[in-house]
Amino acid sequence: MQIPNAFYLIIDLEATCSNDGSVPRHEMEIIEIGAVLQNARTFEIESEFQTFVRPVRHPRLTAFCTGLTSITQEQVDAAPTFPEALQAMRKWMDGFEDALFCSWGDYDRFQFLQDCQDHGVAYPFLTGHLNLKEAFSKSLNTRRRFGVDGALRKLGLELEGTHHRALDDARNIARIVRAVAGAA
Repeated sequence: MQIPNAFYLIIDLEATCSNDGSVPRHEMEIIEIGAVLQNARTFEIESEFQTFVRPVRHPRLTAFCTGLTSITQEQVDAAPTFPEALQAMRKWMDGFEDALFCSWGDYDRFQFLQDCQDHGVAYPFLTGHLNLKEAFSKSLNTRRRFGVDGALRKLGLELEGTHHRALDDARNIARIVRAVAGAA
């Protein structure tokens, strides 16, 4: 059997947010990109990428956002802009452009599309998108949608790292993929 994509590019994002409407959904911006390159045959993580991103629309993080993500104002103030961060990610992806872009749900894909449009840069993924949240539910033959932490619990796995931190979440998603594939 031939696997069409030799690697899964599992990406998780954190974005500006609020619980009081001060950061509307259409104005949210990526503030952290975490990615793992997972071998589609062995399910081992072959490479990782992480960067913070400096927001421009709402440059001051809300207390809600900082509390949810543990990302500090100092981290985003010192971070590259979205186009610079995207260029660094593209450099990291060099040679793996055929990796299948995967994320837990469609949020990350839509946020990437929005930020690319807002900054006038090309969308970086050429291979389509796999919604792993949906695929996980299908693998369990249920309509219920699980968050990352719920999927880990369902599989009897502990959350590793800090939830709502992009690289830690990407690593945990890769663990879910590995477990569902029976490679754990």
